[in-house]
Amino acid sequence: MIPWLLLLPLPVLAGVDKTFGVQPNLVSKYAPSSTGKWKCLDGSKEIPWAFVNDDSCDCPDGSDEPGTGACPDTVFYCQNKGHIGATIVSSRVNDGICEPECCDGSDERSGVCKNICKEVGEGYRKKRDAELKLRKTGAKIRSTYIQFAHKEKKRLEALIEASAKDVELQEKEVARLRDIADRTESISKAALEHKQQSPLYFSLLQHSEALAALQREHKKHTQREKVLGEILNTLRSGYNPNYQDMAVLEAVRGWEELAGLPHINDVAKGSEAESTDAATDKEEEKKDEEKDENAWTAERLERDIDPLLNTDYVSLLLEHDEHIMAPHEEGSILFDLTSYLPDSLIPQYEDFKDTLVSWLKTFGIIRGGDDSSAADSTRARQALTDAENALRSLQEEKKKAEGDIKEVFNVHGFGREGEWKKLDNLCLKKDVGDYTYELCLFKEASQIPIKGGSTFSLGRFGSWNPAENVEAGEPAYYEKQIYKHGTRCWNGPERNVVVSLYFLSILYTLTHVVLFSFFRIAQLLLSCGVENALISVMELEKCEYQFTATTPALCLPLTDEEKEGRDEL
Repeated sequence: MIPWLLLLPLPVLAGVDKTFGVQPNLVSKYAPSSTGKWKCLDGSKEIPWAFVNDDSCDCPDGSDEPGTGACPDTVFYCQNKGHIGATIVSSRVNDGICEPECCDGSDERSGVCKNICKEVGEGYRKKRDAELKLRKTGAKIRSTYIQFAHKEKKRLEALIEASAKDVELQEKEVARLRDIADRTESISKAALEHKQQSPLYFSLLQHSEALAALQREHKKHTQREKVLGEILNTLRSGYNPNYQDMAVLEAVRGWEELAGLPHINDVAKGSEAESTDAATDKEEEKKDEEKDENAWTAERLERDIDPLLNTDYVSLLLEHDEHIMAPHEEGSILFDLTSYLPDSLIPQYEDFKDTLVSWLKTFGIIRGGDDSSAADSTRARQALTDAENALRSLQEEKKKAEGDIKEVFNVHGFGREGEWKKLDNLCLKKDVGDYTYELCLFKEASQIPIKGGSTFSLGRFGSWNPAENVEAGEPAYYEKQIYKHGTRCWNGPERNVVVSLYFLSILYTLTHVVLFSFFRIAQLLLSCGVENALISVMELEKCEYQFTATTPALCLPLTDEEKEGRDEL
């Protein structure tokens, strides 16, 4: 019982409204019976109607004292006229503290708290109207994303239909060319086996094996060099020259010299000198390249080694034979004789030539027949190979389109309405400190040094919100994305990105959840906005990143109640 109430005269106590502090949905239950009694809300007891709100707890459930706080574990309802009603626990009623939830001051006795509901209500409505206006504009943009998804679906359907027809036609063409190649190769099989015994063919095979082995070693060392470069770049940017020993300093200096980088402590001192040195280095590299124009560069190795290793050496051998057996472009006297003969003698000469060539082939003096068959076999095989490659390309295009169309309106993909398809591979960038952070939605998050150096992957898109209490398709599901398997931190785990998408109204209630992982982690907090923009990036802990951004894709259309403004005031 509140002591100050004992000092009030009985008429004051009797004047307390019996429905004071009662929630609107329960007001109808606060009425006396015809006998002047009232039954507790739990039905356990019946008391005189005068005992309601008399500052004495009579009902076991405390329902007889909704407005005095006399009963524990109950709630008090503030009407807050001019704003929105709210409830507080009964222990905070008449405790001498003006509760912010009760802007009308009804939680305390008269005169203790000012009624500021008018000012609070106006501020709330102004903020609410701004948020609704933002949502309304964003929802219009979101609707264009949905329209794009429907157009994309129709495009993919047309592509799949056309690809199916193309695949069917190409399969028939491959079958036809395979039949021709099989018949042609059966004729020249014996001749081909003979040619494959040549030293040239064995030498080609040995060179191919050696080249493949060199390629494997090259890729292995290139990968190791990349990893070591990342480690040394991290060491270079993070070490303190005032406290590191000489071994670390020598390692950093050595790496800068090898990689052609300025010393990290001299970067800000003279950009002009650095640019001069860089230009000199480029000129020296250009001179070295000009010395040997046929030298294989790193780019050429990456581009041309695989096609070289995939060479069809049998076809190459047959082409070589065909080239060797071809007549010299100047021709022999025998085959150029027609230029010296009268036109009337050319037919007799041609008959004589054919007879002579036939005799020479019969006696093995010149070769023929086999070479023609070999050339035909080579051409038939190449035509079949080209047709099979074209068929595989068509099949892959069709398969990709079939996979893409499944994701357009998939709740686990681009959303039930396809609102996220428009943003597929949309890249958002933000400069923070010495880095440019780039997030390509549904693809990859990256950390790019502004002053040059290796780009670090913060993870590739893995899934939407994986929380167990969130179901696929509901708004909260699209408030977070997971990007994982990023580049490993130096002396730490791999990078991951956790992309969390939140509406503006709940940004202030976000709580950080630590995810245990062996990868770098980042959180992207996305709110409803009229543009797709990256707002901020922070590294919360080592290898843990947090992104915030806005997107119209999260701006849901206004409900009928929101459009009509049916807030409880």
